[in-house]
Amino acid sequence: MRRLYIVLALLFFTATLPASAQRPLKVYISVDMEGIAGIVTADQLTPTGFEYERARQFMTGEALAAVAGARDAGATQIVVSDSHGNGENLLIEKFPPDVTIIRSWPRPLMMMEGIDSTFDAAVFIGYHASTTNPAGVRAHTISSAHLAAVLLNGVPMPESGINAAIAGYYGVPIVAISGDNVAVAEAQSLIGSMEGAVVKQAISFHAAATMTPEAAQTLVRQKVKAGVQRRASLRPYTVKAPVRLDITFKNYTPAEMLSFLPNVQRTTSHSIRFDGRDILQVSRFLEFINTYNPDMTP
Repeated sequence: MRRLYIVLALLFFTATLPASAQRPLKVYISVDMEGIAGIVTADQLTPTGFEYERARQFMTGEALAAVAGARDAGATQIVVSDSHGNGENLLIEKFPPDVTIIRSWPRPLMMMEGIDSTFDAAVFIGYHASTTNPAGVRAHTISSAHLAAVLLNGVPMPESGINAAIAGYYGVPIVAISGDNVAVAEAQSLIGSMEGAVVKQAISFHAAATMTPEAAQTLVRQKVKAGVQRRASLRPYTVKAPVRLDITFKNYTPAEMLSFLPNVQRTTSHSIRFDGRDILQVSRFLEFINTYNPDMTP
């Protein structure tokens, strides 16, 4: 009986603590652009495109909706990763002052930089389908210009799969994703039954039937809230270590040159294999091949 009183007293004490004294609920939000409502062509995806400034607003709006949804579910600490293009797309002045934003490159953990085992949930906003998927708006994996396939342990990967594996290394589940119908279905099939906000229906690589930004933001907020609320029922996605990375390039020379590295094997004229001790080492290698250029300055 005495033990029961002690337990009840502890529960009462914890419940009456101010929010600042309780364990924080941390949510990581990775934001890409191709899967945002209304985004369909390169005219919106790079700073030189005539619609880029509007697209930045659409992207920022869905990211803010995800922040609001996480807050609705009780999140107290939020990190947002600007994960598209140059990593400087989100209008950071629009975010609440207590949100941390990851910007620009290079980053050892790529689109998941800043995540660790203290986070309770992760969310993907504006994601797209993989480069090996025959459907999906702007479908690619990491580099639409250079990569034709990316596999982890023999499984073709969308960016959502690679990023979920990084989160899974730290025991963090993916609880929600937004994007077109192809991207959401692909991620749910591979990773698990996270909440899915389908903000547009893919028609072709450069066409979609899209929701308006306002409608998409309402849906994203609802789905993120639901995902964070059911985080305990969602398992982290993990890949077995060591991790075998297979990459197929669209051109011949990258495979040839990377095979000069002692830990890289050339498997076909356009493909290489890298065996990493874990997903973190694979992430660093992917960031290297996607970012390195001998003309880099400073």
